[in-house]
Amino acid sequence: MRRVNRRVMWRVRGEPGYVALVSMVDGRTRHYGDFYGLPGTDSATAPLMLVWGNCQAEAVRTLVSSPQDTPYSTVRVPPVHELESTDLPHVERLLRRTAVLVSQPVRAGYRSLPIGTDDLRALLPADARVIRWPVIRYAGLHPFQIIVRHPSAPSAVPAGVPYHDLRTVLAVAQGRKESDAWDVEVTDENLRLAADLSASELIRREQRDTDVAVSDVLAAAGRDAAHTINHPGNVVLSALARRILDAVGVDGTVREPGRDLLGGVRAPLDARVLRALDLDGPPVRHWVVDGVEHDPDEVHRVHMRWYAEHPEFIDAALTRHAERIRVLGLTS
Repeated sequence: MRRVNRRVMWRVRGEPGYVALVSMVDGRTRHYGDFYGLPGTDSATAPLMLVWGNCQAEAVRTLVSSPQDTPYSTVRVPPVHELESTDLPHVERLLRRTAVLVSQPVRAGYRSLPIGTDDLRALLPADARVIRWPVIRYAGLHPFQIIVRHPSAPSAVPAGVPYHDLRTVLAVAQGRKESDAWDVEVTDENLRLAADLSASELIRREQRDTDVAVSDVLAAAGRDAAHTINHPGNVVLSALARRILDAVGVDGTVREPGRDLLGGVRAPLDARVLRALDLDGPPVRHWVVDGVEHDPDEVHRVHMRWYAEHPEFIDAALTRHAERIRVLGLTS
């Protein structure tokens, strides 16, 4: 098998053009070797627990596979937003031996591919179980941070830091210059309301779409609840993993992985938020992306320039997050 330009090509030993596999495949293919069925991988005989979803799925897979006596094997799978049509045979191969599908709610026909939760359910063995778990988004610690999508460029994110900031969005919408002040006045009560709004939205989606919940863990997790709005901390992920295992009847301790599973990007933590939510510890001034600090003022300027080239994201942000803007007491 060869991974070239995101396409999978097969080579059989002895055929013309065969090259030792290790020199043919790229790093990404090797990283997901079990998924792609590289020789020497995918050899587990235990029933498969297939963990499915966005970037949170690999973190959950790591934790649900950590108990020493688990009866299930797992496979590292690319997040759904990276899958292509050439990956579908590998998905189908795994589904044929899946005993438990542990999936975030992914809509049918996601990205015009049959990779939604119900799409997969239709291909499972008759006796397979499906456990749905939530897409975790929590803005309580980062009330100004938002995610914005636009149909013209569904995967586009701002330069520098891959999240939008309502304060920068409003600065652009109000015609401010890069050199103008861009922070906003916000009360403790507004910050608490924003945290409640975010938790309530997660609860609503849990009740509608999932079999296990984790929203009740967020407040108790305090400042460790999330690194960014869609990257929960280990304490939240571990609680979720324990509940998934309980749902399928697996005992054993969910072991600490010894690293922050989703800590590659860390957002600043505002002193006002810590005060409003009665959380201990110092504020965090800088962004940290892959170990590199980024000053928020510079991120703001970089994002303003990005919006000058992508103005459609301003209206999309104001529309999608109008309720957050209102709850925070801001104006557009």
